Amino acid sequence: MTQPQEKLFVLEASGGGRLFSVNPDGSDKKVLVTGCRVPDGVAVDVDAGHIYWTNMGIPQLNDGSIERVDLDGGNRTTIVPGGGTHTPKQLHFEAAGRKLYWADREGMRVMRCDLDGSNVETLVQTGQGDDSRDQTKWCVGVGVDVAGGHLYWTQKGPSDAGLGKILRAGIDVPAGDDPAARGDIEVLFKDLPEPIDIELDLATRALYWTDRGDPPRGNTVNRAPLDATNRSGEPEILSTHLMEGIGIALDPVGGRMFVTDLGGTVYLADLDGSNRREILVAQGNLTGIAYAELNERSG
Repeated sequence: MTQPQEKLFVLEASGGGRLFSVNPDGSDKKVLVTGCRVPDGVAVDVDAGHIYWTNMGIPQLNDGSIERVDLDGGNRTTIVPGGGTHTPKQLHFEAAGRKLYWADREGMRVMRCDLDGSNVETLVQTGQGDDSRDQTKWCVGVGVDVAGGHLYWTQKGPSDAGLGKILRAGIDVPAGDDPAARGDIEVLFKDLPEPIDIELDLATRALYWTDRGDPPRGNTVNRAPLDATNRSGEPEILSTHLMEGIGIALDPVGGRMFVTDLGGTVYLADLDGSNRREILVAQGNLTGIAYAELNERSG
């Protein structure tokens, strides 16, 4: 049987906005898409052969969008047009339900849609209008645990303020509630420096996230149990001294994680943070990252 081809898909917000692929060892870098409007979150649907990403656009213009290309960068398509979301950040592909989930920063919400961009829904609304001046309401990272029935997200707070939070709620809005008034929202962690992107390891029931705030707790990769029965005390800091950590992607089977920072580095490490090394450096301002094993059909 042919071994799957492993790829990382990485976004660069500088240099006009680019999406590139690279092998997990840093070799064979290929620019797939250029001219992205401040790209931030990326997700891969291997079976359909698609890469999705968010464009933050210009926050004052409320012109955020989501685009899609084939794995080779062809057939570029806008699925959520400019203004369909305000400032979309991390993006999550949920395979079982065939949905895309994302956090909308200045929109102060967590959203989802079908893979063709239809049925756009707001699941969580933390504020309206001028409330966006309050950065504690800004949603940035997002993850989904279908089996556990939970949606996770970060609210980062002002830069380095120590007001960041990680929250969760049911995947769907409870009957009788609305996105702005949900009775099922739990705050898992608060007073974090500035939490950004999150990833879930559902096999080990662990939550991972990056934090771009000030040291010693910021500019880190962190881990904590997903379930309250195992959660106590401070999160575990796995990696430090990032240059404004942003993206994180897990390869649980291979026991690896991949992390990006705005300093332009892609890091590879074991899931406990050990054996960290730089596989790419000086790549511009890097944001989202996704790991994928490409099968013969997709590759």
